[in-house]
Amino acid sequence: MFLRRKGGREPLPACKREAPLPDPHPTPRPLGRGRRLRVPGDSGGRSPGAAGEGAGAARAGLRPRRWCEAGPSPTAGPPRPEPRARGGGDPAGSGRRGRTMRSLWPPRPVAAALSALGMSTYKRATLDEEDLVDSLSESDVYPNHLQVNFRGPRNGQRCWAARTPVEKRLVVLVVLLAAALVACLAVLGIQYQTRTPSVCLSEACISVTSSILSSMDPTVDPCQDFFTYACGGWIKANPVPDGHSRWGTFSNLWEHNQAIIKHLLENSTASVSEAERKAQVYYRACMNETRIEELKAKPLMELIEKVDQSGLGLPSRDYYLNKTENEKVLTGYLNYMVQLGKLLGGGAEDTIRPQMQQILDFETALANITIPQEKRRDEELIYHKVTAAELQTLAPAINWLPFLNTIFYPVEINESEPIVIYDKEYLSKVSTLINSTDKCLLNNYMIWNLVRKTSSFLDQRFQDADEKFMEVMYGTKKTCLPRWKFCVSDTENTLGFALGPMFVKATFAEDSKNIASEIILEIKKAFEESLSTLKWMDEDTRKSAKEKADAIYNMIGYPNFIMDPKELDKVFNDYTAVPDLYFENAMRFFNFSWRVTADQLRKAPNRDQWSMTPPMVNAYYSPTKNEIVFPAGILQAPFYTRSSPNALNFGGIGVVVGHELTHAFDDQGREYDKDGNLRPWWKNSSVEAFKQQTACMVEQYGNYSVNGEPVNGRHTLGENIADNGGLKAAYRAYQNWVKKNGAEQTLPTLGLTNNQLFFLSFAQVWCSVRTPESSHEGLITDPHSPSRFRVIGSISNSKEFSEHFHCPPGSPMNPHHKCEVW
Repeated sequence: MFLRRKGGREPLPACKREAPLPDPHPTPRPLGRGRRLRVPGDSGGRSPGAAGEGAGAARAGLRPRRWCEAGPSPTAGPPRPEPRARGGGDPAGSGRRGRTMRSLWPPRPVAAALSALGMSTYKRATLDEEDLVDSLSESDVYPNHLQVNFRGPRNGQRCWAARTPVEKRLVVLVVLLAAALVACLAVLGIQYQTRTPSVCLSEACISVTSSILSSMDPTVDPCQDFFTYACGGWIKANPVPDGHSRWGTFSNLWEHNQAIIKHLLENSTASVSEAERKAQVYYRACMNETRIEELKAKPLMELIEKVDQSGLGLPSRDYYLNKTENEKVLTGYLNYMVQLGKLLGGGAEDTIRPQMQQILDFETALANITIPQEKRRDEELIYHKVTAAELQTLAPAINWLPFLNTIFYPVEINESEPIVIYDKEYLSKVSTLINSTDKCLLNNYMIWNLVRKTSSFLDQRFQDADEKFMEVMYGTKKTCLPRWKFCVSDTENTLGFALGPMFVKATFAEDSKNIASEIILEIKKAFEESLSTLKWMDEDTRKSAKEKADAIYNMIGYPNFIMDPKELDKVFNDYTAVPDLYFENAMRFFNFSWRVTADQLRKAPNRDQWSMTPPMVNAYYSPTKNEIVFPAGILQAPFYTRSSPNALNFGGIGVVVGHELTHAFDDQGREYDKDGNLRPWWKNSSVEAFKQQTACMVEQYGNYSVNGEPVNGRHTLGENIADNGGLKAAYRAYQNWVKKNGAEQTLPTLGLTNNQLFFLSFAQVWCSVRTPESSHEGLITDPHSPSRFRVIGSISNSKEFSEHFHCPPGSPMNPHHKCEVW
């Protein structure tokens, strides 16, 4: 996943031919349409490419030009144009690259001989020239029985002597002119290749330049601290807003998407599907604060006798186990538990607090037997397939068959049912803990989990309690955020696919999928080029890795079913949203969502089932499906803009694509084959070499720290591998693009080359700020490194970065020892 989604889970037809990149000279237009982030001057569309002259003539049935006649060769093509912004490919659109063709018509002396034999010298062409090149051989041009011999002067001197003085002077003049022409062309060619690209002064280029400059701190040496150089200005201008614990470019884009969703939810049209209407009903019920305040805690009290799946109340086991370091959080959590208990009528505080302390102690006991996240990364070690009968033996405290048959009804589960579990030791210890714990405490614990997960759907008193705890937990400053922001976020999290068609129609241009597919193909090609140069991988494993890369499936924008109203309504047919009953609508969705999940038992994976909704500003790779997914929400500025130089686009969305692609080969993704099966498909020698390469990154990132607290290099390994591999693949893809299309125009006033802009674009995606509490939480729970080190860690491993920014060897951004996996 490119960016962690708080509270979410790690997620579960590619174009086979290599498509060209987008039109190099489009009229500036952003990727999205409708209500979107605008760059001044954005409008218009893309010009279609012209058909090749020869191909057009063949289609019209016209006689192609004879080779023996004057005129350019059919394979010559037009002269190469001067480089322009986002340069172009084959201007004529002919698609021919240096191919030659034999003449289809004999020269005139041969024609005379054929005429004497009564044979026609002309035959209408019935095949395209390309087909004829492949079908003709040397003997196809003339009949086997006919040989025509030409006799010329036996001696070149006799031929020259026969010339008149005027002819001799003309021949000498032509030779001299030809030599001069060749010399001029050679000089021009050298100048063309070495000259500095022109500067782009369009309104769009000036606008993006202004944005880049405002984010930078040019007083910082990029070789000393590239993150501050790229983001220093942005950080100074963007303190963490009230009501948030972190803020960055992702946050800006998500707020933009939220505003669009708000407009769509509040403005009904007759054309919306039934599923879209349900999303609007859900949103309006959330916005009806009067009704929510009237009901108070009554909806939850009616559910108290039903319990939810248990877990830890705090984000990580570390909060329970490192009590000295996290004393403030543990105290705040207990106070939060007590406050919610009082709001639910649990009695006086001196009665509630001891009960809540018991629940907290039980959660601490659970945390003690929970395996640290970094030890759960090797799925081959913790993945176990057992039968229901074996599960019963492993964890006898729970009567598994009745439980499984209840939640998977109407599917019948018997003792031979295969079940996949992670960490057998944990389940065994949980069973022991349950048997040794008072049943009243277990009941209180399960009720607490139900309360914790549903209190946000109740009245303002519960919102205030939650906000107070968030201030302790994440350092979030109390604020009065508009209610609509909360309701838009919750509606998108709950019914994001139902409202997806509205968002897609408003923001996603028709050709956006094609553009994204072309970028993905370029990144994939670059990744495979790097794969072929690896020295630590054996050939058999390399071949299998290439097959896996080729097989990666691309999902772009949205799942196809949401754009078919009938299919969309069918998916949400069993969900009903009730006007003005927000809590009930949320509970109904919990039940509906579980039924959809349970219905997938014994069914093949469905690629149309995404783990992220279309408006999400994120992306992910699914190892079990071997697919990369890019929701519509991320396919817009600042990650991609049509009017921006491709150096910025490859540094933005290009690195995102490379990041997700590399996840297929990180420390977890590499354990799955091209079909999504968890199996050992690497040779042992390459496995050991891979571990040696990745050990370098574990040490590198483990030496970084925030506020004196170190980054967990092992827990963040997968994302660090993806960050480094994504940057490398995107850079190589951009260099390939420049080779095909020529140098782009540069941006004004920056004094930076396009290669430097590529790295700057990558870094500015990660401009962000966090509260100290949020930074601490991220170091404990987030599989990604802090934004600063996602930038510094990747560019300090890039030789190309140091070359383009002329960083001295041994400088902070150009260490002597670099880590490289892919």
